[in-house]
Amino acid sequence: MTTGADLTTATVRRAADATPPLITEADLPPTGHFVDGKFIEGATERVIDVIDPSTEDVIAHTPAGTSEDIDRAVAAAVAAKSHWARLVPKDRSELLHAIADRLAANTELLSRLESANTGKPFAVSRDDVDMTIDTFRFMAGALRATASMAAGDYADNHLSVILREPLGVIGVITPWNYPLLMAAWKIAPILAAGNTLVIKPSEQTPLTTLKFAELVADLLPPGVVNVVTGHGAAAGARLAEHPDVDMIALTGSVPSGRAVARSAADTLKRVHLELGGKAPVVIFPDADLAAAASALRVAGFWNSGQECGAACRVLVHASVVEQFVELLVGEVCSLVVGELASGDDVEVGPMVSKAHFARVTGYLERAKAEGVRVATGGGGIDGPGHFVAPTVLVDVPEGAEAAREEIFGPVVTVETFTDEEDAVRRANDVPFGLAASVWTENARRSHDIAARLDFGTVWVNSHLVLAAEVPWGGFKGSGYGRDLSVYALDDYSRTKHVMHNHAR
Repeated sequence: MTTGADLTTATVRRAADATPPLITEADLPPTGHFVDGKFIEGATERVIDVIDPSTEDVIAHTPAGTSEDIDRAVAAAVAAKSHWARLVPKDRSELLHAIADRLAANTELLSRLESANTGKPFAVSRDDVDMTIDTFRFMAGALRATASMAAGDYADNHLSVILREPLGVIGVITPWNYPLLMAAWKIAPILAAGNTLVIKPSEQTPLTTLKFAELVADLLPPGVVNVVTGHGAAAGARLAEHPDVDMIALTGSVPSGRAVARSAADTLKRVHLELGGKAPVVIFPDADLAAAASALRVAGFWNSGQECGAACRVLVHASVVEQFVELLVGEVCSLVVGELASGDDVEVGPMVSKAHFARVTGYLERAKAEGVRVATGGGGIDGPGHFVAPTVLVDVPEGAEAAREEIFGPVVTVETFTDEEDAVRRANDVPFGLAASVWTENARRSHDIAARLDFGTVWVNSHLVLAAEVPWGGFKGSGYGRDLSVYALDDYSRTKHVMHNHAR
């Protein structure tokens, strides 16, 4: 097996010249900040180009938000928080259901807008919209069924009552890879718990967050949800440090998480971080190898590998590695790479930006220079758009950069192990702790190994399966806090103990 660019045989399926565009100008949201229930101009005239990564065309311009823009949005959220917090659960629930209904009525529009802005295949963007809707529906029900310890006398003649209260104003910063879904994972439980919010989407992919604000503007009281676009260094930093923001919640990179936590420290506000991942996939010799390879076709390359839970780091027993690699390469070689307008069956789209394309291909070039073998793929694909060939790297040595750092592209590495202790040690030997999977037909082994893996989610004989009812979040460098499930409601609320002296 050779290495190098000669294995980058993937081609990009291009849309025909007569193919209509994914979106028209009428589909775009207003490109201002959304503050106090309406779209407004930014404090300056500076704008940011929004790029279609499949074609590299500019599709919109959004304001480059400033501290002044954040201050206006926070002031609106502060003004709205008392009324929103006082709504009884039934009323907030009905509003969240109304939001879900509005999104469901615009599923196709939101899917097309998400794909045009991010480059993600339609299968991914439609799944994102479906789970966005389901997240609001789940939180609409969960907020009416919160539980706490029973009221009672825990000290003589004193009745203790535990109240659950909203925190107040939440600042939210969302990433470019799942702009609508990550917004929903934050917005739904934040609103359900009775808070108001200011959200700053990634400057690269703000369109569906702005469209969300446009679609629900008539459903929510002004100031409950506010959107400010802009760069992290200006708008994001001000949001994290703002004294009237009670909590900052971020999904993003580890450096962004560190920066937000430092900024939040001065005001001692709560911090909720969902950061990167480097998910190990531990395959034992008794595993169904064909099923594992088929699952990695999706879980390793979903959203073109721009996924923090991606099945990107395979640890396979040395006795079955050749058989597994052959199966995996067969799956990966058949992936459809293309512009989204070329058909609904596209499975791998472009990297989100030119800079990210350079980052991913840089990892590949360094891996090849270090002697890592390329089983398929291995580099960028010529032509317009930021496309990287679906790649499998094999014979990856322990401690290699490609196996430890988050590449965040369509790249899967394959390492080998010889025994269970070796597998667990190697799987845990990364700075991240978001997700992992174990593949074995031995039930006792699956329980034991899953318990020993230091990751917030561990799948057995599957990977990257999510549900609104169960929590998502990591350990170690992957951050803290939980998205989804009732645990998210806990994160965005506080408990108050009220004790009544009833002695007579």
